[in-house]
Amino acid sequence: MSDPTEANGTAGSAEAAGPGQEGGGPGRHVRVVLVDDHRMFRTGVQAEIGQTGQTGVEVVGEAADVDQAVTVITATRPEVVLLDVHLPGGGGVEVLRRCAPLMGDAEQPVRFLALSVSDAAEDVIGVIRGGARGYVTKTITGTDLVNSIFRVQEGDAVFSPRLAGFVLDAFASTDAPPVDEDLDRLTQREREVLRLIARGYAYKEIAKQLYISVKTVESHVSAVLRKLQLSNRHELTRWATARRLV
Repeated sequence: MSDPTEANGTAGSAEAAGPGQEGGGPGRHVRVVLVDDHRMFRTGVQAEIGQTGQTGVEVVGEAADVDQAVTVITATRPEVVLLDVHLPGGGGVEVLRRCAPLMGDAEQPVRFLALSVSDAAEDVIGVIRGGARGYVTKTITGTDLVNSIFRVQEGDAVFSPRLAGFVLDAFASTDAPPVDEDLDRLTQREREVLRLIARGYAYKEIAKQLYISVKTVESHVSAVLRKLQLSNRHELTRWATARRLV
């Protein structure tokens, strides 16, 4: 969370606001649950936004997979959940599906803000269709994230500027997107690795960006090649480019 240009001032996008301004500070309070399968990332977010006296954000729970998330969210009933898209047990979409009654509670709704390394259109659209109120990427600054949390608490929809266009395009269309049976064979994590490989990232760079080991990256690439019946990363890049996944 370091790029100050990630979420800046357009309607519907995450706008910068420091403590005491729109995004937090004295007199404002929001209870938040962090859902991400990387403990170090959760720790970093907690350190960045969880100083309640300064930000107004109180982190009341954490979870690393779908089952933990549903349990913690149900027990704590936070106002906002920061939700990673790629989680063991079915991903963020599964968390949203199982928490639908909480989102629909008229008296005390639980609202979801996706916070993910992925900027893929299908990931953004998937969680928004699932009921999330917004989607920001992990390059967002701590100050902008606090502001986004408060806006989602108030019922606003919040997106990083580039991602808002995906949602507008998807919901402006009356046609359902075509089913891609080949792509559907891949898990969400495999799709993420596929996209980064197609963009020319080295295995070490992918491992660093996704917080996984190089060996895990290699395993995902092997699985993708096998499922798609491709021989090497060059064929994989052509396959992804033809489907406009890059």
